[in-house]
Order: sequence, then C-alpha cells, then structure tokens
Amino acid sequence: MYLARSLFKMSGHNPLLRLEQRAAEADQLIEYLKQQVQLLKEKAILQASVREEKKLMVENAKLKNDIEELKKQLLEKEKKRGVLDVAMPSGDNGIECVLKPTAPKPSGPAPSASPAAAVQSPRPTDEGKKKKPEKKAEKKQAAPSQEDAKVDVSRLDMRVGCIISAEKHPDADSLYVEQVDVGEASPRTVVSGLVKHIPLDQMQNRMAVLLCNLKPAKMRGVVSQAMVMCASSPDKVEILDPPSGAVPGDRITFQGFPGEPDKELNPKKKVWEQIQPDLRTDAQCVATYKGAAFEVAGKGVCKAQTMSSSGIK
Repeated sequence: MYLARSLFKMSGHNPLLRLEQRAAEADQLIEYLKQQVQLLKEKAILQASVREEKKLMVENAKLKNDIEELKKQLLEKEKKRGVLDVAMPSGDNGIECVLKPTAPKPSGPAPSASPAAAVQSPRPTDEGKKKKPEKKAEKKQAAPSQEDAKVDVSRLDMRVGCIISAEKHPDADSLYVEQVDVGEASPRTVVSGLVKHIPLDQMQNRMAVLLCNLKPAKMRGVVSQAMVMCASSPDKVEILDPPSGAVPGDRITFQGFPGEPDKELNPKKKVWEQIQPDLRTDAQCVATYKGAAFEVAGKGVCKAQTMSSSGIK
C-alpha cells in the first residue's frame, strides 16, 4: 500500500505526463482555430455574393436605360422615314417592333362605282363627320379635370430609397451619378448636384427620400429618373433621413393631404414649382409641407440632421 502511494506521488511530477497534457490542450486549440477559420471563410463568401448581387443590379439598370434610349432613337429614325405606326411591346423578353409604312396613293383615275353606291355613299360620310367631332369634344371635357386638379403635395410621388452606389459624373465635376433602390424591380439612375456638399463615402449605401414622378431629364448625357430630397440653404445641404425601420419603396404621406400622386408631373403645368416653396424643415429639423410632416405610416417622420427652418428641394 505504501509503495502504491509513492508511485502515485511520483507520477504527479512526471515531465512526460505534463507533455501529454499540453499536447492534448494544443490539439483542442488547433481544432478551435480550424473552426474559426471555417467561419471566417463562410462569412467572406457571403459578403462577396452580396457585393456581386449589387453589381448585377446596377448593370441591369444601365442595360435597361440603354434599351430605352435605343427604342427612342429607332422611333425617331422611323418617323423621319415616313412610318406612321410603331408598336412596341411592354415585355422584357426582347425588343420587337411592328412597323406600318404609309400606304402609297393610287395613281390614275379612280375605278367607276355603281349608281347605287354613288347614291348611298354620302350618308356614312356625313355620319362619320358628325361622330368624330363628338369624340374630340369628349376628350376636351375630360382633360381639364386632370390638368386643373388641385395642386398640393399629394400629387408628388415621394418614396423612401436606398442609395446603393454613387460615383462622380464622368463629364461634370459637381454631379454624382447614383443607383437608387426605390422598391422597384431594378434601381433607378439619379443625377444629383451634391459633390460640393456631401463627401462621396457618405453617398454609399445610405437611406434617403426620393421624388419619383418628375419627368426623366438628361443631365450631361446621363438620364436622371428621380431627385434626392435635401434640406438646403446657400451654404449647406443635408440629405433628408427617413425614419428608422423604413424600407425602400415606402411612400411618404402628409396628414390633411390625401390622394394619389400623378403618374408623371407635367412640366408645362409647373406642379413641382408651385409646391416646392411650401416644403421646409421646422424648428426640430422635421421635414414638412405647410406644417404637415413628411411621414412614413407607422414608422415615423423624415428629418434633416442639423438644418432647422430651411427650404427643401
């Protein structure tokens, strides 16, 4: 019994046993590090796939704009050649055109008609002449109700958007060209004169408020399809921030101003120009129209970071 106890005490000071314990600990540490390396690899792969998806969205948007531009050029060329009707399908499977050229006028004398036909022909002609003016009159009566609608902020299609990417305009030092998600199938291209006010790194992957129903306009060769809403003064500009929890596509509404926005604002009627002077931030930097806050239903109001009592455009 005494001998067994002595052997047990001696084993506690055995260097070989200590080395085995340290080797076991080292194996556990190596296994842990392997697991961490695998997790880092999976995370890197996920981040790379997200970046690739964003790049593809931007490229798809540019391709769509190029297709629309080619369609317009084709229409203009065919009109110059004397084509009357051009039917363009709305599908995304490709570009197809159905062109109907003008019918040539027959040469020579007209074919002789029977006496009965000569007697009956004036009646349908007279009826046709009477019906056409009636249709035109109906259109003229319907048009004023749309064009003369009440001008207020409900006619603006304002939405929450996410600026996916931004870069300097290739032909203008003061302009950014952005790709913005406004809740549609593909991002919109937006041109903004913010280079002197907002650093490029602050334009990347940020939320904003977009005016989406202005007529698209070409700015130094790039078609802009929306406008980033900003608090503005002669010396300072701040992009309006949507409320926390808002997502791209959420509509901005105004209490006391119900109604659906125009599909596209008519530049000749100057609707935006009449509404814009009443857009301001209040003393708490909240964006308002005639005192009614820019609001996302159930999520909160839109604000500037520091600019109070300032115009918005």
